[in-house]
Amino acid sequence: MQRSQDKPEENSLKFYLKATVLILIAFAVAGCSKNLQQTSSHKPYPEARSVALFPNHLEETPAHVTEDDKNQLCLEQTPAAGQVGIDIADDARQAQDGKSKTDGKAQQILDEALEFCQASQDFWGQGDFENAIDALDQGYNLILEADTNDNPKLIQQKEDIRFMICKRMLEIYASRYIVATGNHNAIPMVMNRYVEKEIKLFQGPERKFFVSSYKRSGRYRPEILKALEEAGLPEDLSWLPLIESGFKVKALSRARALGLWQFIPSTGYKFGLKRNEWIDERMDVTKSTLAAIAYLKELHNIFGDWMTVLAGYNCGENRVLRVIRNQNINYLDNFWDVFGRLPWETARYVPRFLAALSIINNPEKYGFDLKDLDPPHSYEKVTVSKQMRLKDIATNMGISRKPLEDLNPELRHKATPPDSYDLNVPSGKGELLVAMLDKIRVWTPPQRSYVYHRVRRGETLSHLAGRYRTSVRAIAAANHIGRRGFIRAGQRLKIPLRGGKQPVYAKARQAVDFGQSGSITHRVKRGDSLWLLARRYNTNTKKIIRLNNLKTSHLHIGQRLIIRKGTVVQASAGTKTYRVRRGDSPYEIARSHNMKLERFLRINDLTPWCKIYPGQELAVEIR
Repeated sequence: MQRSQDKPEENSLKFYLKATVLILIAFAVAGCSKNLQQTSSHKPYPEARSVALFPNHLEETPAHVTEDDKNQLCLEQTPAAGQVGIDIADDARQAQDGKSKTDGKAQQILDEALEFCQASQDFWGQGDFENAIDALDQGYNLILEADTNDNPKLIQQKEDIRFMICKRMLEIYASRYIVATGNHNAIPMVMNRYVEKEIKLFQGPERKFFVSSYKRSGRYRPEILKALEEAGLPEDLSWLPLIESGFKVKALSRARALGLWQFIPSTGYKFGLKRNEWIDERMDVTKSTLAAIAYLKELHNIFGDWMTVLAGYNCGENRVLRVIRNQNINYLDNFWDVFGRLPWETARYVPRFLAALSIINNPEKYGFDLKDLDPPHSYEKVTVSKQMRLKDIATNMGISRKPLEDLNPELRHKATPPDSYDLNVPSGKGELLVAMLDKIRVWTPPQRSYVYHRVRRGETLSHLAGRYRTSVRAIAAANHIGRRGFIRAGQRLKIPLRGGKQPVYAKARQAVDFGQSGSITHRVKRGDSLWLLARRYNTNTKKIIRLNNLKTSHLHIGQRLIIRKGTVVQASAGTKTYRVRRGDSPYEIARSHNMKLERFLRINDLTPWCKIYPGQELAVEIR
């Protein structure tokens, strides 16, 4: 009983103690927060704030603690809580200072490596090759020690210096070889399994190509040798066209590289080779040789090593530079370090060239008899200022046409361009050409015109050629159609017309005698279609279908069709010929001659979709 009576008092005491503790905690929180803000000038981290505001031992504060005791308690606890935030901020500041020190040290190392690169350049200029290489080695060792600490700027600097060391090492080794041997007119010869493999190919399946190419070299190599000597380049480069084109001035590769030196249009344009409707200087031996020399010089300034220069000549300097930059080895001091990473054709190109040089320098060793060479071209230049065909020039000069064409391979149409042009003629024939110039007629090139035709079911190339008065070969060439000549219904074909003076659609083949009945029976032949029969007999397809009770437009060989005479619109006697001028249209011509457009089209056998061309002759009525 006594125990039950005391129970309310115990509960009241517990409640009082809890309330006191809560009040103390509130005072402590307020005081600590204020003290924390005053203690540190840095904004505390969230983690530090939570630790400072809720110290675990505050929950055990006795209930009888006075106000002074509470303040003293808070002051004792506050520095420890604030110190957590200060320590974290100091750690961050120290980490940042450490990163800055690391970056600063890395920058200092990279600057020192750059100085070694410059020192190497100075040693190289003085002919001290050993110290030049040692300086590059020291520079490379330094950049390996540089801790870039994921700094993009430092990483880029490190890669740039590494690439510079690769390039300098190539240049030094190449120049060292040339000075040591005293023979600037030589390319370092290497014999390895790749070169031996190419030699075996030249001895076997490619023997005929090698011998014929070597024989053709006699026509052009003397001129190439002279140009290389004047430029100070190795004479062995004169055999580069043997690998590139087999010494064929009109050789064309799958990559659209053309000529003796195999220039693509963009590279040819970069080095001054002109290309237009009349000429393509990539096929000119003299001009393309000078362009090739300029390109080889540029590549040698980039790489300094002739084998790498040859690789760059084949696939472009940018491709080789990417391979060098992305290599995993320390640095490039040998072409064969990047050999396996180059495109297959380029990787084969350099050993192939070295194999050709090996055979040419010692043909007996490899079983070749290289004695017969074609005679070199001997010519002189004559400036002409009118457009003439080479055929007409040769006829008037009394010489064969082929030598004249061989001396001027850059002329795309075997005719001189309309402006002034330096024509190559055989030696001793220059004065003769000057004397005969007035007698050679001016050549006016045919203006090839085109129309577009939508293929209908049953039409073939041969029938289209007959209809448009052209040839199957011309249509196939204009549309890049293969040998089998397949075309499909709905296909849009480009049809070339001869001279631009032919009407778009052919006239009726001949007058057809329909007899008294006014109809005939036509036996279907290969290539016939309803549309062609309607055009031929001046009727329309609907009439043929209705007259013969056809359910479809399909015809078969041997089928007999009844065709009735159609209405033929003839040009009246009061017509004249009108020559189409530039800018004319069927509508304007008909309106200027007071004709209906429909009649103008019908008497000229045109359709509303037909195009007309300058010089074309059309019939118009006289009013």
